[in-house]
Amino acid sequence: MAGFFKNLSLKGDKTIWIIIFFLSMISLLVVYSSTGTLAYKVKGGNTSYFFIKQLILLGGCYMIIYVVHRIHFKVYSSSANLVLIISIGLLILAKLVGTNLNDASRWITIPGIGFNFQPSELAKLALILHVSRTLSRYQAEDSCKKEAFWHIVIPVGIVCLLIFLDDFSTSVLLGGVCYLLMFIGRIAKKYLFGSVGVVLALVIMLIVMAPLLPSIGRVQTVRSRIVNFFDKDEANVNNNQNYQVEQAKIAVVSGGIFGKFPGNSTQRNFLPHPYSDFIYAIILEEMGWIGGFIILAFYLILLYRAGLIVRKCNRTFPAFLVIGLTLSIVFQALTNMAVSVNLIPVTGQPLPLVSMGGTSLIFTSAAFGMILSVSNWVNEEEKLNEEAKLNEAED
Repeated sequence: MAGFFKNLSLKGDKTIWIIIFFLSMISLLVVYSSTGTLAYKVKGGNTSYFFIKQLILLGGCYMIIYVVHRIHFKVYSSSANLVLIISIGLLILAKLVGTNLNDASRWITIPGIGFNFQPSELAKLALILHVSRTLSRYQAEDSCKKEAFWHIVIPVGIVCLLIFLDDFSTSVLLGGVCYLLMFIGRIAKKYLFGSVGVVLALVIMLIVMAPLLPSIGRVQTVRSRIVNFFDKDEANVNNNQNYQVEQAKIAVVSGGIFGKFPGNSTQRNFLPHPYSDFIYAIILEEMGWIGGFIILAFYLILLYRAGLIVRKCNRTFPAFLVIGLTLSIVFQALTNMAVSVNLIPVTGQPLPLVSMGGTSLIFTSAAFGMILSVSNWVNEEEKLNEEAKLNEAED
């Protein structure tokens, strides 16, 4: 029996496990508090429904993290191309026959259970796996071989383009993470600067010309949000589009330093999506600026711990994988927070492992599992090396 529980023990960086635990507990607390109005609208006042649903989802997430973190990272390297092909196929399928939610065909409804699956979440993992594997394969002594750039930029361009029209912010974040990975992976600067210049030019041209073009995806929505953010007079005219930003500001300001304490939010009754896109505003209202800083600190500590894991890596693929997955989680978290405090235009990015949801929670858990997998096997190799040195010293 003791051996059974020993085999079930949690491996990898213990600090990251603690971060996962506290983020999930905060998720349960804030989701229960922020879904009261939604429960009365769609569940006849059953305020426990969304709490129980989130509890079950988080239980499943723990199972995903545990299973994924016990698999050697070599398996993820060997399956990277296959996962990428599957994710591209699902993105195309979502375009052709996907479920339209919020004017965006980015969901696939699984028959029988009615679960809405977002292929872009799988594509994020797949692309980071592919970029990490490609960079590791083409590393030379003083740089990365030029062939790596084309093996990376073509899949990145295809995936980001498929995501772009329906989910602008996700495509930008994913493209940014891949760009940083290429920079860290020592891709030639001329290729990096040239590619980012072309992408920026195309995006700016599309947004500027959006009013003259037929309705394509959510380009008009993206343009409107950017214009409203920078042009306050225009934002005042478009009161409906500016409503969520104003309600988030009220939540942030009314929370003060110490907050109103959990369960006492008033803006949850007025703020659209207080349990997902604007959950950080509810955290600031109920837990105050101190609570908001603690949440921010969890993600920054995650970034720091990932850096320690990378320093221990003696192989390039796991190092790139940890960097890419961690940056993806942290950038998404910072984007959600920045929207809630009106530092950037409104996006639809959830707060990783905190916001209510299905697909995002599942693939964020898989990402955490992969990070812990690398940490686990790096620690095992470190122990073996130490034992080998001791044996040599004894001999």
